[in-house]
Amino acid sequence: MKRNAIQNLLAWKSAPDRKPLVLKGARQVGKTWLMKEFGETCYEQYVYFNFDEEDALGSIFTSNKNPHRILELLSLISGEKILPEKTLIIFDEIQECPEALNALKYFKEKANEYHIIAAGSLLGTLLAKPKSYPVGMVNLLDIYPLTFDEFLEAVDFPLYQYYCSIEKGQSIEDLFHNRLMETYELYLIIGGMPECVNSWITYKDPAKISRIQHELIEVYENDFSKHNGKVNSRRILMVFRSIASQLAKPNEKFMYGAVREGGRARDFEEAIEWLVSAGMLNRVYNVSKPEHPLSVFDRLDCFKLFVFDTGLLKHMAGIDNSAILLKSNYQFKGPLTENYILQQLRGQFAVEPRYYANANSEIDFILQHGTQIIPVEVKGGADRSAPSFKRFIDKYQPETALRFSGRGYLKNGAITNLPLYLAGKTAELL
Repeated sequence: MKRNAIQNLLAWKSAPDRKPLVLKGARQVGKTWLMKEFGETCYEQYVYFNFDEEDALGSIFTSNKNPHRILELLSLISGEKILPEKTLIIFDEIQECPEALNALKYFKEKANEYHIIAAGSLLGTLLAKPKSYPVGMVNLLDIYPLTFDEFLEAVDFPLYQYYCSIEKGQSIEDLFHNRLMETYELYLIIGGMPECVNSWITYKDPAKISRIQHELIEVYENDFSKHNGKVNSRRILMVFRSIASQLAKPNEKFMYGAVREGGRARDFEEAIEWLVSAGMLNRVYNVSKPEHPLSVFDRLDCFKLFVFDTGLLKHMAGIDNSAILLKSNYQFKGPLTENYILQQLRGQFAVEPRYYANANSEIDFILQHGTQIIPVEVKGGADRSAPSFKRFIDKYQPETALRFSGRGYLKNGAITNLPLYLAGKTAELL
């Protein structure tokens, strides 16, 4: 499977102001594979060190601050001479050795000609505390599950080539539209976790996919108690398990009382921060005004939480595959589709998506593209726009308004309809 993040890594490798790179992202999204693939294909060699598997590694960093001495010792351990710019040094599960994470600043200051890339489980929860890592001395890169286009390339390369050829305003032939919609529905079921995608390519067995998703959720829930630090692990678990029912509510807004009767922000806000920092949940704030710059209008007490992988949310909600494949209007169709759209939009824009809701209307997402504010409506099927979306357009007169739905790529007055499978090309098509 090819990953788009390889392009980010290539840009990092050639950047004149390159620093040691830290990959963030939930467990099992493919960080280790990505680092090794990058080392294999883009360097003369790579050396790999795993702090979870080799406990003695930590002693090198606790007793040495000189990066050149550290490199000498790492060369002896790996049996390879580590060369500047030609050897990629990989530190995996670096959260197990805070001294190694902190040592990255010494490499930046005194040995920046060496290329170092690091990753670890739940590293985002450490990076959320500035004292626990070398601020300003590392580059950061978020790694997500496979997006729809990465999934498409893996499961149907000829169709992926057609997808890549789609340009702004292009009419999409029914034959390709239908095939792309079918692959989109498959993606809702399988999601973007590399193990699930690989299993589907190998076995084409939905029961295996379901089993893997179940096991992944168990792994994550076990992590809550192992790596939670000072945050109450039971509360983390309660928030995580409430997400499907939170999204099933009419307005989808996160309610503390829905986690536990009488629950308040002070009971669960730390648990939410932990889950967001760990990459497990994506938070979308409501804005008081749909105006530029969006972030200054965030209502910090009003937000929605989505799961980082749509396939896992589908499993958590207990949706039967037949509901998706038979295109029925099952109860959870709207939230699942929104989760998918958010998963594809993340990382495309400098400002993360928001949403807008008041007493009269709700807009599923609001995007900031330069100074332009773009309302987004999400439809799981081929149905047309809701009245509130049209009222918003009449009131604010945006340059662009987007609707994602099962219909084709077409412009209807002020609204551009993008088929659901084109969400990953949104910025490109604007």
